[in-house]
Amino acid sequence: MKSYIPNFLTLLNVLSGCIATVFAVLNHLEWAALFVFIGIFFDFFDGLAARALNVQSEIGIQLDSLADVITSGLVPGVVMFQLLNMSQTGGWNMPFSSEATDTIMWYGGKVNTISFIGFAITMASAYRLAKFNVDENQVSSFVGLPTPANALLILSLPMILLYHNNEVLNNIILNPWFLVILTVLSSYLLNSPIKLFALKFKNWSFKDNGIRYLFIIGSLVLLLTLRFLAIPVIVFAYILMSLINGSGKGA
Repeated sequence: MKSYIPNFLTLLNVLSGCIATVFAVLNHLEWAALFVFIGIFFDFFDGLAARALNVQSEIGIQLDSLADVITSGLVPGVVMFQLLNMSQTGGWNMPFSSEATDTIMWYGGKVNTISFIGFAITMASAYRLAKFNVDENQVSSFVGLPTPANALLILSLPMILLYHNNEVLNNIILNPWFLVILTVLSSYLLNSPIKLFALKFKNWSFKDNGIRYLFIIGSLVLLLTLRFLAIPVIVFAYILMSLINGSGKGA
């Protein structure tokens, strides 16, 4: 029975992603973010459970990536779709504006065609996960930004809008050019050749895991001081620390 425990946790990730997708489509982006966070929690612990119980399997690997396509691929794509649409309509509660010039009809409402650019994140995530499944070198380090980290980056944007309420930040986040550039950057980072260290501990010594301990401690400090604004800072700090560490060497 213990062999089913990791896969059950992965299926809970699938469920979380499905719920998050519904909330994202309904433009309840804070709830979408919550269930993505829950899904990533299950995504982290299914691997731990599989290693602890020594029940790693090929089906578990495939199932994990399929779950991530939903939670860390589809949901951030829908969220970026909503943000791009809001950037054209000028308001959180106006996902389907009749005043926008470049729109198409969709389920009785109107959507700006530029909004569909957001699904480049979903496509790039699916491609990244397919590469990950056939790449045997991504065990102790990653090549390209992991999809959960990218999902947190995208989902942090509506949370910053909601809970920081800073006019400068709001204007930046709801600028369509910023969102398009971030979408392109996000899609590139997912499939870039950059090597990033993985948060996998083979032992607890500081000598072997110094960069991991520094990253975790620094992330906690940033989260306590900057709240949701810390998430994009943490993601880009993660990339910078990996580059300084020698492109994931010894990770």
